[in-house]
Amino acid sequence: MTRSSVLKRILFFLFALFYVTACSPPNEEAQEPTKIKVVKPEVKNPDTFVFEDYGTVRTLDPACSYDNISHQRIMNIYEPLIAFDGSATDAFVPVLAEEVPSTENGGISDGGKTYTFKIRKGVTFHEGGQLTPEDVAYSFKRHMVVDQDGGPMWMLLEALVGETSTREKGGTLKPGIFEKIDASISVSGDTVILTLPRPFPPLLALLAYSNCGAILDKEWTVENGGWDGTLENAAAYNNPAFGSEPLHHIANGTGAYAMLKWEPSKAFIFERFDGYWGERPALKTAIFRYNKEWSSRKLALQNGDADRVQVDTQYLPEVQSMKGVVVHAVPQLSVAAALFCRQVNPEANPNIGSGKLDGEGIPPDFFADIHVRRAFLHAFDRDTYAKDVWNDRVVMPTSPNASGMPYTIRVPVYNFNLEKAKEEMKKAWGGELWEKGFKMVITHNTGNAQREAAAHMLAENIMSLSPKFQIEVRNVDWKDYTVAYRKYKYPIFIIGWGADYPDPDNFLFTFMSSQGVYGKFMAYENEMVDRLCKEGRFEVDPEKRRVIYARLQNLWYEEAIGCMVYQKIDNFVYRDNVKGFVPHPMLDAAWEDLKRLSK
Repeated sequence: MTRSSVLKRILFFLFALFYVTACSPPNEEAQEPTKIKVVKPEVKNPDTFVFEDYGTVRTLDPACSYDNISHQRIMNIYEPLIAFDGSATDAFVPVLAEEVPSTENGGISDGGKTYTFKIRKGVTFHEGGQLTPEDVAYSFKRHMVVDQDGGPMWMLLEALVGETSTREKGGTLKPGIFEKIDASISVSGDTVILTLPRPFPPLLALLAYSNCGAILDKEWTVENGGWDGTLENAAAYNNPAFGSEPLHHIANGTGAYAMLKWEPSKAFIFERFDGYWGERPALKTAIFRYNKEWSSRKLALQNGDADRVQVDTQYLPEVQSMKGVVVHAVPQLSVAAALFCRQVNPEANPNIGSGKLDGEGIPPDFFADIHVRRAFLHAFDRDTYAKDVWNDRVVMPTSPNASGMPYTIRVPVYNFNLEKAKEEMKKAWGGELWEKGFKMVITHNTGNAQREAAAHMLAENIMSLSPKFQIEVRNVDWKDYTVAYRKYKYPIFIIGWGADYPDPDNFLFTFMSSQGVYGKFMAYENEMVDRLCKEGRFEVDPEKRRVIYARLQNLWYEEAIGCMVYQKIDNFVYRDNVKGFVPHPMLDAAWEDLKRLSK
């Protein structure tokens, strides 16, 4: 059985098991036997969609965005060449390409090393430019040239260039890297050709979902401070500082919606683009409002002032019986973990106190001691957490390889045991930690009740071991949280990961490789892990991949790398007059495909 067919069966099983609708929309065709006309209640603002959430946007630059909130905004404004076909993870439909490349139509050739996309004509950008193959080629090149530290372009670089980064470990540019980027993409007539150094099977899924596939207007991007397209100047546009991305707060795509207004941490407003090349969407305006208070979001949903709100699992019973509301539960290829940073940045860092092992703080390498890591792992009560925080509507993973992915195995866990946690703490730092104690901070992103609960559980259970152990829990807005962990500011950061493409490489590399998006910022380095991640990515033999990924998952336990917290089942909660929702295991509760919706 092929990997694709295994994945299809797994995902079909998950949707059959978990996908439920709490209450169904009314049957608009049904009539009373007496033929009396049924009068529907008035729909508030029928051409406007309002969504209240607690997530904040970090950046609108597709080359730099690597969080779900920013991704939602970007991918409703910009468009890729291809997109997922409905709920499928391995079937696609053309968007800015006229057809999906395949071996049958000649779009995939040279044993999977050449992909040819025929670019759609008659497409207009929001600012008036016309889409050309040169725009597409420039977009891919520009994404890789920018390659912001901690950003998403490692995937595209790996696929098209065979490099995970444009920079060496010390931050210097790799010799000839921009020439390699330039050579990997070419234009021939109406087509754009991607030339890979070796086959990369997840490429189509990567282009369909990730910001890697977002297509820019070259002329507009250059006019607004983006890379000018020349190799000579590429270095000046590489790795921009957070917040200084040229396209940080502006956008110009080909999508059905354009940005009307963005007030950070307040609201993001979309407006329908009347020049859209595709089918005209039903909604004129979409408003995404920041609201971290559940009681306020609940009231907005109940009164019809919001068409959809973010509902964390513990609040689900409060809306399931609410009149005029429908709930869709969608299992996600997504996991969250509390990750231990082994080398924290001590500069002006309030999260580590004194920065020393003196009872008033922790040293920057506090979590480099495996006994400390094991103690924290024994302090997490998985069963109680699943029951009390999630009402048991959750999967509790044992490694980063999400349930539902190929090659997932159940590996050992450090079971909740405070006596064992105490024993580990007594061994840590040669006994000095137990004698002196410590102070530190655990952070979570504002409004995320599940991560807040995990942070408090770890803090309270560890503090119960000794009065000398003091941990404060703080919340940080998402847009700031994603910046701080990439600056190594958090000794523990609690964060989630959703699939960029449905393959275990995307999870195990991310969490475990020294070049992974999270592994890197845990300052975790293991030569064996790095080698296995590389081998697993390009191995075509399914049985060999199975062995590689089983070993990596067991190393997660043996090395006590981090604490897996949950694999969520997201709840999409709407007023029942909203139509057009399509579930997808890679699109979490932050996502909304506006062009599908109607009221």
